[in-house]
Amino acid sequence: MMRQYELVERVKRYNPRADEDLLNRAYVYAMKAHGSQKRASGDPYFSHPLEVAAILTELRVDDETIAAAMLHDTIEDTETTRTDIESRFGADIATLVEGLTKIKKLDLVSKKAAQAENLRKMLLAVAEDARVLLVKLADRLHNMRTLHYVPPDKRARIAEETLEIYAPLAGRIGMQEMREELEDICFHVLMPDAATMVMQRLDAFRSRSGPIIAFIENDLREKLAANGIQGDVKGREKRPYSIWRKMERKSVSFEQLPDILGFRVMVGNIPDCYRVLGIVHNAWPFVPGRFKDYISTPKQNDYRSIHTTVVGPKHQRVELQIRTQAMDEIAEYGIAAHALYKDQTVAERDAVLGKEARAYNWLRRTIETLAEGDNPEEFLEHTKLELFHDQVFCFTPKGLLITLPRGASPIDFAYAVHTDVGNHAVGCRINGRNAPLTSELRNGDEVEILTSEAQVPPPAWESLVVTGKARSSIRRATREAVRKQFAGLGRRIIERAFERMGKPQTEEKLASVVPRLARPSLEDVYAAVGRGELHSGDVVKAVFPDFKEETPKTAAGPNGAGWFGVQGADEVKFKVPGQEGAGGALPIRGLSDDLPVRFAPGGGPVPGERIVGILTSGEGITIYPIQSPSLSAFDEEPWRWLDVRWDVEEGERRRYPARLVVSVINEPGSLAEVARVMAETDANIDNIEMRAKTKDFREMLFDIEVWNIKHLTTIMTDLKAKPMIANVERVLG
Repeated sequence: MMRQYELVERVKRYNPRADEDLLNRAYVYAMKAHGSQKRASGDPYFSHPLEVAAILTELRVDDETIAAAMLHDTIEDTETTRTDIESRFGADIATLVEGLTKIKKLDLVSKKAAQAENLRKMLLAVAEDARVLLVKLADRLHNMRTLHYVPPDKRARIAEETLEIYAPLAGRIGMQEMREELEDICFHVLMPDAATMVMQRLDAFRSRSGPIIAFIENDLREKLAANGIQGDVKGREKRPYSIWRKMERKSVSFEQLPDILGFRVMVGNIPDCYRVLGIVHNAWPFVPGRFKDYISTPKQNDYRSIHTTVVGPKHQRVELQIRTQAMDEIAEYGIAAHALYKDQTVAERDAVLGKEARAYNWLRRTIETLAEGDNPEEFLEHTKLELFHDQVFCFTPKGLLITLPRGASPIDFAYAVHTDVGNHAVGCRINGRNAPLTSELRNGDEVEILTSEAQVPPPAWESLVVTGKARSSIRRATREAVRKQFAGLGRRIIERAFERMGKPQTEEKLASVVPRLARPSLEDVYAAVGRGELHSGDVVKAVFPDFKEETPKTAAGPNGAGWFGVQGADEVKFKVPGQEGAGGALPIRGLSDDLPVRFAPGGGPVPGERIVGILTSGEGITIYPIQSPSLSAFDEEPWRWLDVRWDVEEGERRRYPARLVVSVINEPGSLAEVARVMAETDANIDNIEMRAKTKDFREMLFDIEVWNIKHLTTIMTDLKAKPMIANVERVLG
């Protein structure tokens, strides 16, 4: 285990003005706090935070970060509190340590939800201070280096989490070396056979190629010297996981990979970078499609370099990265390479962040977007979407650069510009030409988004986008549209309920009783009534607590037709004319008028789905499913809407009519196959109509009888699974 003085010496090598007293106090305090605790390896637990601090010295971080690294597990694993840390080491270090502490005793339904909530907590702390992320990544790196001491089942879960979240997160903030080491460890844990295969192929490649790396390094140095350029050349093989990922992505064998060897050329200034590019392309053939200029267009994590692939000595394909020394430092250390972590105040750090650390600014914006998720699992999904993808660079017509994940569409582009642009997008032009919103964007595309105020993003867009921001915005817009629809319905139902009960209703009175209804706002009350979560009668009683509904009374219907009405009743069963033989009383609750009741013609509701009653003069009450398109005809007549619900007793066996349109391929046996599915799913066919849709397809209209909405859904699912059936849709009256 590292000694106290050894850690201080490590820090003083890059920071001669290091606060030795702070480092010594943190060392002693953490060692005493962890006491006799042991790790899975049997080593003293304090060896872990000490190794985390040692990793951070390689990144040359400031004294406070080193101290926080030594203290990062004290709140979580010892009796220490945040107050203890703050009183001894100050508010900044206490905030860092608290941001690294997992949430305990979570009342969540799954480990995935707990994982997501802890990630959310940590990333929100990162938004305030990026040093939290540096400590967390160093913590994860040391845990991965000692993962072989952990039980196999837990080992796989930790490796999967690291590969999905922490390795790409390290890459996104520019810490490529750390990302590659994390990926390689996970690769050996999660895919040991694949890792062994890649290592064997690398050994065979070395034996065939001999000292080719040294040969190409010397050749490059000679060419730079001959042209008067001073530079450093470093060569290496690609890392095993990087090789495997490229083999998987491109579906090629190891021998078909174009760039197993990579070389880095570091020069003094940017003009020399382009001079080196000219020298290399003049000496060796350039591989088309393998050139990227990240100096003129940096990545969002501040990465800057020129990438090119050439056919070098011995006909070996070689990938070259050309950059300055300063660019190389940022590529190796990421945001830790900036001066903001070296002897600066918080204000100075913020000033530098605004000018230099694009990676941190990107991270802050991303976290703010992710934090808008409605649940932990959604947050976790969006985080993975934001971290995983390579990037493409596109432009607005005004020249604004928009960076997106590879595979992004104009819909992602629209949401990257602004949420309102995405929500109202109706079309796009790519490089001046009209194109579908589902087109895949490529590097350098100029994208113009066409918008309309009347547009609302369709829910299907969610499956087409690849960015977390677009996906969360579409979900939010969809939820809001549905909520507005239910709120409008709920408002009409409540108005009708007050009118029916002869009570005055105002927005002010309703707003005053919102707390009693356990809803955050009046709009939420309307939406809850519209969804059937809250009964309109409960709203009336909240405004008028002394109000009592009339005692139910029965009344015979006209001509002995078998209808039953109840004045002022909450609960009543009606019979439908002509339905007596089909199962007796129709179970509908909430009707108060002595009127006949019927289902909507041409496709009525079935138990299990939300229903609405519409009062029709001279015809009684018609029951519609909530999603019926016919209801739009009554939007301006709220007095006709009735709050009704099913009252089906458990185990009751009664069939209800439903109508399906089935499109089938025009071939012998199609009707027999559809009828067979109906029989197997216990559907009763009442009527069939057929018509020619096209030469190759026939359309069949089935009137069937089902038990409930679950039964109907099963029938439709089984029909859709048959290869000769092109489409199945329900018809609603």
